[in-house]
Parts: sequence; structure tokens; C-alpha cells
Amino acid sequence: MKAFALFLGIALLLGSAPLTAISTAQPACAPTAPDMEGPFYKAGAPMRESTGRGFVVSGTVKSAGSCGHLAGARVEWWQASPKGNYDDEHRGSMLTRNDGTYRFETDFPPPYSGRPSHIHFKVFAPGHRTLTTQLYPKAGQKDIVFDLVIARE
Repeated sequence: MKAFALFLGIALLLGSAPLTAISTAQPACAPTAPDMEGPFYKAGAPMRESTGRGFVVSGTVKSAGSCGHLAGARVEWWQASPKGNYDDEHRGSMLTRNDGTYRFETDFPPPYSGRPSHIHFKVFAPGHRTLTTQLYPKAGQKDIVFDLVIARE
């Protein structure tokens, strides 16, 4: 009986170590799903924090796997104007802050030609694959948090 109790005690001690390590580890981040670039992308969008008014988009750019925040990542966005046309006034880019965050204000993107409201994004960071994706806000939203998780090369 003593041998069994000793065996059980050792098994419990050894068995709990990996569980403790797992529970304190930072969770892995799955990459943001890519989405189509569309025909209206133009490289070199101007650096700015506003491309309109009334709809605020913010989030954090993270590295897949580690969930580490990526400072200095370039976030580009482009969208249709309130009239449903793509124009240079609704293109912008910015670099993420030291904590990986970004924030910009824009016009709420209208649906057009059977497409739902959406904003296109492209994210660039050294050592990571470029991500092209889209955000699909719901009618009536005034702000949204849209984290962007990019895969390492």
C-alpha cells in the first residue's frame, strides 16, 4: 500500500508539471484569414490617420504563433467612398505604435454592386509574410476593433 501511495504521489507531481507550464504559456495566435485584394489597390497610400469621419477602426498587429505585438508594421487600407467609388481620399497607411496598435477614422464603407460594406487591408512587417484581407463591418457600427495577425516568413 505504501508503494502504491508513493507511486501515486510521484505520478501526480510529475503529471502536474506540464499542466502548470501549459496554463501559464502565452496562447498561440492563428493568422488572420487572407481575402482578395480586388482591382482597386494602389501601392504607396499616403501616411495619415483619417480618410473620412464617423467610423473608427483600431486594433493590434500581432505575429502568429507568439502573439507578440509588432511595432512599426505598416498597415494600408482602401475602400469605396460614400458614393460607392474608390478614390485617393479613401486610401491611407500608418505604422503601428510601439505596442503594435493602430487607429484611424474613416467614412463607413457603403455596399456597392452586390458587395457588402468592406475595407481592404494590407499589412507589411519585416520577417513576416504580407497579409491582404478585408474587414466587413455591420451597418450602424461607429467603431470596431480589428486585430491583424500575420505569419512569419
